Amino acid sequence: MRILVAEDEQRAREGLCDLISSMGEQYQIVGSAANGRTALEMIQDRKPDVVFTDIKMPYMSGLELIRAAREQRLETRFVLTSAYAEFEYAKEAMKLGCDDYILKPPMRSELQKTLDNVEHILKYGSRNEQESSTLEQQYPQAHKLVRKTLQMIESGYKGNLNQQYIAQQLEVSPEYLSYLFARDIGINFARFIREYRIRKGAEMLRKGESTVKDVAYETGFTDRKYFCKVFHEVMGESVSEFMKHM
Repeated sequence: MRILVAEDEQRAREGLCDLISSMGEQYQIVGSAANGRTALEMIQDRKPDVVFTDIKMPYMSGLELIRAAREQRLETRFVLTSAYAEFEYAKEAMKLGCDDYILKPPMRSELQKTLDNVEHILKYGSRNEQESSTLEQQYPQAHKLVRKTLQMIESGYKGNLNQQYIAQQLEVSPEYLSYLFARDIGINFARFIREYRIRKGAEMLRKGESTVKDVAYETGFTDRKYFCKVFHEVMGESVSEFMKHM
């Protein structure tokens, strides 16, 4: 993941860069900027996957930076770094398409959660992007058999759907379908449908129209307890924590 840090305070900027770099080799700092104007130029030039930006910066604030990037249709994702007193600005940033925010100074565990969240968004798209498009639209370059598999997942995830059954319907071997799916989607079938069911369950919980037990059965799980266990593994928080945030 290519990361740019925009922060006007030097110590805070260097500290965040060092902390991110220490999280693992998969996180690469491609630049740091002391103001929003420089950050925008660096986004255009270096094309980072994600930008960690402070709210209050000279020349161009974090909100103005996000707005300018969206107007220019730059594809980078944004994470806002903010203080408690700036929470109203953080909510405004989320409306502009900011994917996450983290309080300053960030704790290592919270930063890891944020990085994991952004990595998930880079792979699957944001919640709004997921809800406004079909699975097939999210993977337009996938093999036609994989796209048909995605269609069947989308229409049949509530039932006892498995890879062997889909392969039989598509008249190919399960091994061949498994190879194509993992190659084009990036994860195996079992993990994908597991995460997809949880995302659909999260949508239902967010709308507040069903109980946890009903959501579990509606998304293809055998019981509430197992649904809650898998939910925590996929989402990184318990069902009760998720509902509290919502």
